[in-house]
Amino acid sequence: MDIITGEPAGEGRAPATRGGVRLLDRVRLAARTRHLSPRTEQAYVLWTRRFILFHGKRHPADLNERAVARFLTSLATERRVSASTQNQALSALLFLYQEVLDRKLEWLQGIVRAKRPIRLPVVLTRDEVAAILGRLHGACWLMASLMYGAGLRLMECCRLRVKDLDLERGEITVRDGKGAKDRVTLLPARLRQPLMIHLENVGRLHQRDLQRGLGRAPLPGALLRKYPNADREWGWQWVFPATRFYFDDQTRLRHRHHLHESVVQRAMKDAVRVAGIAKPASCHTLRHSFATHLLQGVAILPCHSQGTEAPSSWLPIAA
Repeated sequence: MDIITGEPAGEGRAPATRGGVRLLDRVRLAARTRHLSPRTEQAYVLWTRRFILFHGKRHPADLNERAVARFLTSLATERRVSASTQNQALSALLFLYQEVLDRKLEWLQGIVRAKRPIRLPVVLTRDEVAAILGRLHGACWLMASLMYGAGLRLMECCRLRVKDLDLERGEITVRDGKGAKDRVTLLPARLRQPLMIHLENVGRLHQRDLQRGLGRAPLPGALLRKYPNADREWGWQWVFPATRFYFDDQTRLRHRHHLHESVVQRAMKDAVRVAGIAKPASCHTLRHSFATHLLQGVAILPCHSQGTEAPSSWLPIAA
């Protein structure tokens, strides 16, 4: 069988399975067993597939360290990928050999490494942030305001659940952030009222979903087995839900996903263009600007009684 498609293999091709399970399925299983994120799993499967195709669909178990080095070198010399992309490919292949094939690679020598450039982050001025937020509306405006006012990454903002917001204390709990770490960040005071109005609308949407026999949100890990009805509870619902449902292949249930990140990215790109800002600003630029302006706020307002409220005093508000 073909190692990629699972179809009958032609002459000279290695079998797709070792032990009755396709290799790419073994990679997925190993990633899920180690609780890697879905995006990491997807990236590792992609790089495994590209590695196999690069070597004419030969099974990785039949290849040695020089084959790995040749593939990584081609990424830098022929594909001219960035250093981070090459490092991701290396991590995927190390995972493939060490965790899936149970084979330790010796030291890889002779690899042409892509040079990692040293770049400064793009930072917007306060007026530029105000111009961008003034051209956003609805959920995209609220999400961009949170990324700027609370220093959230894009996916951290998309994956916020109702239980993670503490409007009384002015705090946001970020769950499973970068490096699988939780943290608490500030909630700008000027966003409390817009968030309350937004949550009321989301609550009405959730009630309508429940009346239709839906209203489920995907739960992390095995919580659904431990708490069968938790996915219908208000606290587990997304703060920024999507407009459509999707069918979960693992749980065999219809869930409402969170708003897709591409919606916010497109809105941010359009706002930057309409505002006439020449900087290559993205959603993550708002996080860089948050950190820079927070330091500037501390320098300008050293006697502020509550340091966590400093950013909210100059957070631009737009309808």
